[in-house]
Amino acid sequence: MKINKLVLENGLRVVHVQDVNTQMVAMNIVYDVGASDEDPQRTGFAHLFEHLMFGGSKHIPDYDTPLQLAGGENNAWTNNDITNYYLTIPSQNLETGFWLESDRMLELAFTPKSLEVQREVVIEEFKQRNLNQPYGDIGHLVRDLAYKVHPYAWPTIGKECSHIEQATMEEVKDFFFSHYAPNNAVLAVTGNVDWERVVALTKKWFGPIPCRKIKPRHLPQEPIQTTERRLTVTRNVPVDALYMTFHMCGRMDKDYHTYDLLSDILSNGQSSRLIRKLVQQEKVFSSIDAYISASRDPGLFYICGKPAGDITLEEAEKAIWNELELLKNETVSEEELEKVKNKFESTQIFSLNNYLNLATSLAQAELYAKAEDTFDEVKKYRAVTSSQIKEMACRLFRHEQACILYYKHQ
Repeated sequence: MKINKLVLENGLRVVHVQDVNTQMVAMNIVYDVGASDEDPQRTGFAHLFEHLMFGGSKHIPDYDTPLQLAGGENNAWTNNDITNYYLTIPSQNLETGFWLESDRMLELAFTPKSLEVQREVVIEEFKQRNLNQPYGDIGHLVRDLAYKVHPYAWPTIGKECSHIEQATMEEVKDFFFSHYAPNNAVLAVTGNVDWERVVALTKKWFGPIPCRKIKPRHLPQEPIQTTERRLTVTRNVPVDALYMTFHMCGRMDKDYHTYDLLSDILSNGQSSRLIRKLVQQEKVFSSIDAYISASRDPGLFYICGKPAGDITLEEAEKAIWNELELLKNETVSEEELEKVKNKFESTQIFSLNNYLNLATSLAQAELYAKAEDTFDEVKKYRAVTSSQIKEMACRLFRHEQACILYYKHQ
């Protein structure tokens, strides 16, 4: 696939790949702002803006209706590192997408009504997902246990509802103009549109937007954990749950792909180690999973599960440690490693065949480094060896850098 690139005078980076096998076009804008850029006393702002960006902009009171009338769809998501907005639209109506996205990059409406409506939506989401749902506060508990200085200590939804409840219009405007700007964003366009048209539409609609002074990012680095951390809580939930986390590298680190394959060996599919041994054979867990946070700064390797029957959390934890010791003491077979590599490669190929998934991958890769990295991922996973997996298990699965949460039912 040929990747075309452009950088506007205002700093907006544009990447493009044409796909003539569809009649649609995807536009994906990723802003280099996430929950980790928030004031610790005003968390949840990045997520609030995920909603505010659909509440009307300077010249367009309603974002969704014009897009829907043009046959388009849209959505957005936020994490601790970035905020991602995307839409799909028929190729002949593409200019509608450029018009809508550029206007909300220029300036939001910032009406009291929009702020109050979206504030209520976000607060209600916080209550439904994190306060009133079984196991809803696990993300808060685990992050707070694992991080002591880094802003990954709170999830995207924020620390508490009061931070959004007390947010003023002045604070909201300051957050927008400090982060949402052409010189803090990447636009990826994929689908049935040629490069010349993308360049023309980008210059027409995004070119006039001024660059802004972006608030510098000075994130404190998390100190190395040297002693095991434990927390036990009791909640009104059906069954106990166990969460174990270990500190790992960031997304751009050379070891990232080894960590990812290690998590797949543990729990990707019915034949993976934890599921085959602890769920199917020994019936220690009713469900279990291992995954990584994939965050830009050093993140977390998670192992979590719900014990089966009368199995205690202590017994469940011991069973996990036994499996981790096997990884540390025995070399993974070439066949087992090849299996998880094949799974990743097939998933990656199918994903990038979709023009929307491709736009998302290109935008994030360009933001972090360069869009071309999107097509190098398989090669990087293929290069990981069995000895690297063993070495990584020895470095990772140590008691002194483990955070363990016992989540008990009443």
